[in-house]
Amino acid sequence: MKKTLLLLTISFVLGSTLIAQEKYFTKSGKINFTSKASLENIEALNKSVTAVLDTKSGNLQFAVLMKGFEFEKALMQEHFNENYLESHKYPKAEFKGAVVNNGEINYAKDGTYKANVKGQLTIHGQTKPVETEGKIQVKNGKILADAVFGIALADYNVEIPKLVKDNIAKIVNIEVDCTLDPLK
Repeated sequence: MKKTLLLLTISFVLGSTLIAQEKYFTKSGKINFTSKASLENIEALNKSVTAVLDTKSGNLQFAVLMKGFEFEKALMQEHFNENYLESHKYPKAEFKGAVVNNGEINYAKDGTYKANVKGQLTIHGQTKPVETEGKIQVKNGKILADAVFGIALADYNVEIPKLVKDNIAKIVNIEVDCTLDPLK
């Protein structure tokens, strides 16, 4: 009887732990964007990305405040927020999607896995489909996720004045790098 009670207790505790670890979360993910143009390269980094991954379903969400992007030059940051992305009007960007090959990733075992991600990216009030291949690394109970993809600024109605159009690439690269911990 004691053995049965002990096994039930252990099963309950382990089951609760596994359920709690289906969702992983961060508030300190990183998104870097790079514009490589003939006259100038522009780079910005945001280190306050919020991300949630449900390992059971593969559902994945990211949110980033546009004013959190840091530029090398203060004037670039001002133009980015005030003129191009209109951060006062569209304060955040969001991605809602899923890891479509989620069944191929063993979140219980340390390792590196290919992750095919598909979803909807909203920037500047415009929502467009995005699909990319990334990487998920399971390491010591954490999930490290990264991906790189390109977006066309015109797809998101980001207008670049003719005066500086040669300074900004039509396609900018987005790099995502997040370390997610179990959501408690």
